[in-house]
Amino acid sequence: MTLDPRGSLPGAEHRPGGERGGFGALLVARGLLGEAALQSALGSQRPGASLVEALLDSGLVEESALIAALADYTGLEQVDLANYPIDSASARLVSPAMAKRYRAIPVGWEQGALLVAVSDPSNVLVVDDFRTVTGAPIRMILAPPSSVAAAIASCYRSDDEAERASAEAASSFEGAAPELASVREVVEDGPIVKLVNLLIGQAVTDRASDIHIEPGSRDLRIRFRIDGVLHEVMRPPSSIAAGVISRVKIMASLNIAERRVPQDGRITTRINGQPVDLRVATLPTVWGEKVVMRILDKSTAMLKLSDLGFLPENMERYERSYRKPYGTILVTGPTGSGKSTTLYATLNILNDVSKNVITVEDPVEYQLEGINQVQVNTKAGLTFASALRSILRSDPDIVLLGEVRDRETAQIAIEAALTGHLVLSTLHTNDSSSSPGRLIEMGVEPFLVGSALDCIVAQRLARRLCERCKQPYWVSPDDLARVGWDAERLGDIGEPREVYRAVGCGVCGRTGFHGRFAVHEVLTVTEEVERVITERGHSEDILKVGLAEGMLTLREAGLREVLAGRTSIEEVLRVIA
Repeated sequence: MTLDPRGSLPGAEHRPGGERGGFGALLVARGLLGEAALQSALGSQRPGASLVEALLDSGLVEESALIAALADYTGLEQVDLANYPIDSASARLVSPAMAKRYRAIPVGWEQGALLVAVSDPSNVLVVDDFRTVTGAPIRMILAPPSSVAAAIASCYRSDDEAERASAEAASSFEGAAPELASVREVVEDGPIVKLVNLLIGQAVTDRASDIHIEPGSRDLRIRFRIDGVLHEVMRPPSSIAAGVISRVKIMASLNIAERRVPQDGRITTRINGQPVDLRVATLPTVWGEKVVMRILDKSTAMLKLSDLGFLPENMERYERSYRKPYGTILVTGPTGSGKSTTLYATLNILNDVSKNVITVEDPVEYQLEGINQVQVNTKAGLTFASALRSILRSDPDIVLLGEVRDRETAQIAIEAALTGHLVLSTLHTNDSSSSPGRLIEMGVEPFLVGSALDCIVAQRLARRLCERCKQPYWVSPDDLARVGWDAERLGDIGEPREVYRAVGCGVCGRTGFHGRFAVHEVLTVTEEVERVITERGHSEDILKVGLAEGMLTLREAGLREVLAGRTSIEEVLRVIA
């Protein structure tokens, strides 16, 4: 049995006794309610109230049993909101006051309809008013009243508190002088402290990797980067910009008096009882200092290589290289493409008591057990190059160099690989075949580059399709060929194949994606590749040799993931040129 278009119980009229012959009879038949108790509940109904409301108010029936019976009677889906992935963006489509008034909360999307969790589906106004406010078709699902109340309290608490903290902070800054003493006094006040803590807590809850705080002429824009894409979450008034930014700088032990040059720092705090590390960077702009806080997820450092998304053939090529006792392995890609995660996962495999593993990083993002990690300190004269020289006198077996930045660092790293060390590092290039040329441009001799390099991994992070809402469709061989599938090298897919596109639901925040994985291009430096490097061959020449030897390009590896159903063609084209 289902709801009528107005959302009321079938055949139920909102008057005393109107549901006696339907839902009330079902409760009596199930032994959940005696006939006398039913008469009492019907007699105590408030004008305009339903039997469900009367029973919930009276407590005559246990709420879980009542909701189970109601689900059977109406045919509505029953959920436990305590274990349901509530989409906070969906919940924010209605005001906290409206959710509390109707004892209902939007929890996500399904096939274009907004899912609203309710305890009493006989209330016609829930559907009508929620549809008017959100402009979306409404589909109700059932949940116990206690879990609906808890979800309302949880979902709207941070928003309410953030808005209150923002308003209080704005009033604190009214008339405040811009002098340093005034700013320091206000940022230590409660509202600013609370607002910054709420922002960090919400970012962690939303799985954000970065928090962007950007001052403007009229307001302060705050955005979270989730699965590689920025989402705006708040625009408090510009009057609190100086306070918020100064508060973050104080937490990161930065100089709040210096606003003309960029600064870097680190914050260690606790969110919901869990330790959270953030890397902080400030950048002077025309409207004030922009702050970016990178949230460092410590679980990232303990990931296994098998969790990173390597295709089997790429994994085999990469493993052959890192198992060698010496040589250089470079991981390339833009900022935020997961290069450090790949290197840490490799170190977790190589790290054992028989090897001396030393790293040089700027900064040390994740602390690894059993590994000697060195933090670069340019002010004290400890640069990548000087640290690397000292490391080579410390009897290392494996050296991880955070980044090859200049000629001196590149030269020492290459020489270390040629003298019996395994060197792991990162480099900023777009693909694997252009990396040798980048080292040669830095001033390293081509024959040294060719001899020392053993493997170059280029990678990008692609968003993973949401398993709950991804939608299948058919793609033809010609469609794949147009986006880069080489049938001669990779094989013809034959008949049209089923792939998936992003749709969007409550689980993924209507983005169609949930989480990310890495797409890899693994170039093994064979004798033929080494010959091309030594002869100062162009990157295109290196690429041709790599392809002839079975290398998958980034685009091709991404399309393989599309055929496996892990991501969409549009996402591959977005992250891979």
